[in-house]
Amino acid sequence: MEALFLLIAFAAVFGAVVYPAVRRRKLRQEGIQGAARALDPVAGYGFVPSDELDVRLPGPDRELVEALEETQRGQDWEPVARLLALTGDEYELRWQRVQSLAGAAAMELAGWRAQGQAAGGEETGGTAGSVSFSKQPAAVPQDARWLRQWRLQRPQDHGGAQVYAQFLVFQALAEPQSADHRIILEEARNVAQDAARLAPADPTPHITELLIARHLNYREADFSALWDTVRRLAPDHMGAHLAALPYWSAKSMGSKQKADAFARAAAAQAPEGTLLAALPLFAAYDHLPEVNMVRGLYRSEEIGTAIEAAEYAVDQVDDDHPVRPHVLHLLVWFLVRAERYEEAMEALAAVDGHVGAIPWVDEGDPAAAYAAYRALAVAGWEATGGARTSHP
Repeated sequence: MEALFLLIAFAAVFGAVVYPAVRRRKLRQEGIQGAARALDPVAGYGFVPSDELDVRLPGPDRELVEALEETQRGQDWEPVARLLALTGDEYELRWQRVQSLAGAAAMELAGWRAQGQAAGGEETGGTAGSVSFSKQPAAVPQDARWLRQWRLQRPQDHGGAQVYAQFLVFQALAEPQSADHRIILEEARNVAQDAARLAPADPTPHITELLIARHLNYREADFSALWDTVRRLAPDHMGAHLAALPYWSAKSMGSKQKADAFARAAAAQAPEGTLLAALPLFAAYDHLPEVNMVRGLYRSEEIGTAIEAAEYAVDQVDDDHPVRPHVLHLLVWFLVRAERYEEAMEALAAVDGHVGAIPWVDEGDPAAAYAAYRALAVAGWEATGGARTSHP
């Protein structure tokens, strides 16, 4: 589940996953994947060609991309600061944009360092610290200085504090074995708490702390107190629930039973017009066996119920809900495995073109993973009588 936040963040903007995914499963055999890639899933369906798939976001956010590109060109933080200010109290969208901006900074800094090391320097990175013989002005070094300057020049801007706190989390997660890992996480918590004080009604910094809590091994009582704060501010925030779910999982401080209980309780209490009914599908994904020895697992009652609840959830929200694409991408994965190809094609029609979401981030090449499943969906759809002239 944590891979969700890594992808929203840095694959969300740069089109490549550099940091290791938190968990990887060998969910496809090489033969199946090769056969799927051999198919042409584009012709006759209007799908985006595989080499044009955008791994930056799960769905389009033109305003984010434009603001970020302007910021990175001139290392000027003001365009992204304006974007967050205009986002206001659209807290689902704000959460995702904070993730994306923080990840952009983390990826930019990592790329700058790698470029400097490849050049034999000490993190000089491109034109930084080098001599230019061109008559043209040297390009502005792409070293994420915009985020540092934003935090320095506008310390009372809660948007800058939110992005910086999330940036520190990604820095810590990039090197979990580092001696500085815990120190960076503790600093991230301090900045997140500063951001919370600057905008007490905004749940975003508390959601960042939910992620920190897992890695700092919060006691259950402390995590529950933090969760109570988030629930008070944004009781139906899907992103917050996705951030909290891993704490209760078997790979963290809980178990499959605790994760299922958390997801089912949220789904049962969810009002219409939210995505919370889809949460059990994420809990199911998080606890799939590494090696599936159960024939028909994806057609079981448990998985089938979770799929249907997720389909219901995406129908209850607006098409432009910022977290809706995440649910649709996971549905594609489950529907293909359950051989429910018609429904898979419907989900593909809604999200095709953008692949920055679980489960694709759990693979080494998100675009290739998505394209393979898309090809399987097309092949299954045609084998069961689907026409190749349009989406179903």
